[in-house]
Amino acid sequence: MAATVSPFSGVLQLTDLDDYIGPSQDCIKPVKVDKKPGKAGAKIRIENDGSYFQVNEDGESQKLEKAKITLNDCLACSGCITSAESVLITQQSHEELHKVLNANKNSFLSSPGVDFVFDTTFSRNFSLLESQREFVRRFRRQADDERALPMLAAACPGWICYAEKTHGSFIVPYVSTAKSPQQVMGSLVKGHFAEQQRLRPDHIYHVAVMPCYDKKLEASRPDFFFQEHQTREVDCVITTGEVVKLLDQEGVSLPDVEPAPLDGLFSSCSEERVFGHAGGGSGGYLEHIFKHAAMELFGIQVEKLEYKPLRNKDFQEVTLERDGQTLLRFALAYGFRNIQNLVQKLKRGKSPYHYVEVMACPSGCLNGGGQLRADGEAGKDLLLQVERLYESVEPEKPEANEGVRALYTKWLGGPTSERARQALHTQYHPVEKANAAGFNIKW
Repeated sequence: MAATVSPFSGVLQLTDLDDYIGPSQDCIKPVKVDKKPGKAGAKIRIENDGSYFQVNEDGESQKLEKAKITLNDCLACSGCITSAESVLITQQSHEELHKVLNANKNSFLSSPGVDFVFDTTFSRNFSLLESQREFVRRFRRQADDERALPMLAAACPGWICYAEKTHGSFIVPYVSTAKSPQQVMGSLVKGHFAEQQRLRPDHIYHVAVMPCYDKKLEASRPDFFFQEHQTREVDCVITTGEVVKLLDQEGVSLPDVEPAPLDGLFSSCSEERVFGHAGGGSGGYLEHIFKHAAMELFGIQVEKLEYKPLRNKDFQEVTLERDGQTLLRFALAYGFRNIQNLVQKLKRGKSPYHYVEVMACPSGCLNGGGQLRADGEAGKDLLLQVERLYESVEPEKPEANEGVRALYTKWLGGPTSERARQALHTQYHPVEKANAAGFNIKW
């Protein structure tokens, strides 16, 4: 039997839940079988091709339809995302985006139907700044709130989905409430940008290009839906790999595409250079929060962080010490095995950390499941090349971005305003376990 490989992160796999993405059981909703009085219950037969048949006591069989699972269903149940392609709602695919582009052709990403192209490095500035402030607030109240620390990063939707479903009410209080860069950009586009353009939010089709299939789950969360206008903050998420598929459909080769500037309204680029964020390939949350906390809480200027690998390169820690006393202890935990170890330490009350940058994918976001892949040893070389390129980009301090500072004032009314809280923060929800014995079967 041919196996399919899931593009979602390892923590969202139904079987095994390890860092190796492999084939998994189809996600099937139970089908109601009517039981007639005096008759024995029907049996279910599964054919080699995966078809389901209801067989009654007379031997007669009737083919059963598989129920379609949307991302909202998956976020609401106690199971996990599987390798079945039907798990994706049609609005979250490059085929759907292709239809929208064809219906709006006039202007690839600046040519077939796209009116504006923004840079999520810009929206990440908001996410980093809000995470910094939130950490300082939590640190100062840790004496009164035993679950104030460690603060756990929330930018990875694969980790969030796993945390909500698997550890629920225990883990959620530790999770940062700052929105991810994708969803901050959603607030900017459907909020400030819509106001500037004098458009209703539901008249804007907002697409995010991400290195990760799990981001499709994030965009589909009910928390990121404007009830008033019946529209999502992010209408469609496609991966970098799907961008290449779009190019192929248009008969375009990426090296042949003419460079074009990003729109300046939400951008961390200038004509001379491109800015990024220091601190590895997952947005730099640990690095920026550590430096900010060191100065804000202890008056210590930290120029460069010294990472200490522990179990493996995907579990490292950074400490701030003074006079032999450890003032701050941060860690990064990438991949399911390290996440599992972190959670178990938390449950045993043995976690020594103040902050942990948690990411579902080994090696972080640069190794996301939506990225282009190379086979075997070439895959490792490609990842190293991508990491070197990412590290070569000049880092930007979120506090130094004039556009961000201006929007805090003009759009949000200040960083501590209620509007800032609503636009830049969210909440997470423990998912109560249902009786899902069928999901525990390993084929």
